[in-house]
Amino acid sequence: MKKIALLIILISLIILGCGKKETVNSDVTEILFWQAMGGPLGDALAELVNKFNDTHPNIHVTSVNMGNYTALSQKLMASIQTGNQPDVAQAYEAWIANMLEGDVIVPIEEFINDDPNFGQEEINDIYPVFINSNKMDGKLVSFPFNKSVMVQYYNKDMLFQNDMDPDRPPKTWEEFRDYCKILTQDTDGDSRLDQFGTTIKINAWHFENLLLQAGGKIMSEDNKTPLFNSKEGVQALNFLTDILTKDKTGYLSPGYEGQKDFTAQKVAFYQDSSVSMAFMLRTGITFNMGISAVPVNKTKQNLISGTNVVIFKNEEDKKKEKAAWEFVKWFTDTEQTARWSELTYYMPVRKSAMEVDALKDRIAGNPEIASVYDQLNYATFEPQISEWFETRKYLEEHVIEKVVRGMLTPEKALENAAEMIEKKIAKREE
Repeated sequence: MKKIALLIILISLIILGCGKKETVNSDVTEILFWQAMGGPLGDALAELVNKFNDTHPNIHVTSVNMGNYTALSQKLMASIQTGNQPDVAQAYEAWIANMLEGDVIVPIEEFINDDPNFGQEEINDIYPVFINSNKMDGKLVSFPFNKSVMVQYYNKDMLFQNDMDPDRPPKTWEEFRDYCKILTQDTDGDSRLDQFGTTIKINAWHFENLLLQAGGKIMSEDNKTPLFNSKEGVQALNFLTDILTKDKTGYLSPGYEGQKDFTAQKVAFYQDSSVSMAFMLRTGITFNMGISAVPVNKTKQNLISGTNVVIFKNEEDKKKEKAAWEFVKWFTDTEQTARWSELTYYMPVRKSAMEVDALKDRIAGNPEIASVYDQLNYATFEPQISEWFETRKYLEEHVIEKVVRGMLTPEKALENAAEMIEKKIAKREE
């Protein structure tokens, strides 16, 4: 009898325990987040997602890496067609335009309007360029996530060894060319150049930044007329070509080769995303490195890069939509956006993040880096139309590449690109 009684008690405890576990799980809203953050960026994202889950017992975010942005785009489009999209995902403006047209996302503005803890004070704390770049048809539809600016990395030791101020990098196009001429050298005396001023990656973002700095524009305000095929566009392409063929102080490097050459001290200056810093720090830097805003010409205007986040509609479970907003709101709050910037060198979403000790200490240790963050005050964004995604690729393969290699004149190459996007826009509007 004692054995039977003990068995009954054990069974009862197991049943009660299972029942209790099911009750707890039913109170947790599961959120699926699709992203494309790898390497040190993925590590930083994991840290923050884990912190969110630890501090929000009723919400659990599962972060799934899709490998790269191309794969993310393809899987998002496929999931939307089958109705199996995630709850939250990274997305470029060109993708968001299609999602909005397909009525598959909830505009962020709707969450803000229903959130008593997120008002105008919070909106004012976010850099205007991030608010404006996430608005479509006057409505805030997405939210900034991983945003970067183009920066200038430079070798302070090379400057010092050539009697140049290591804390005073070039600030204008003209100064940049002058510095590169001085720092392009035959260092081992074999009559061949083995140290160059810079290296250039064929990159649409680089061209766009140069275009803006020259005083030009990418598209008209209504995004219907290309404006990059202008004298400013020609000036931007000529600037790159002159460095490569006239000054002979730089050379082309594909992919991440330029970054590798910079860390190997083969070049003095390297312009790329602020996020490149996170990868270079991981591989190791054996010299005194500086980081500053890119040299400017007529204007300080520059172009932000990176994705935003969208929240997908869930007609069957509105709790998921609200939980997704809690995650997005938390991730972009002052403490988290400062930590995100500290770990990854992405730009903080909020102005108040610049008062957090980690970022204040970073600037104190390298005053020139303040100019990097200051670029946000002069920043703008790419055209918010689906055609621009393909146009960027065309600019790289059929404009920049062919011009710097002497295959087309800047005028002809830019005109070809303008005709291409005009036809695509006209076809969409038929």
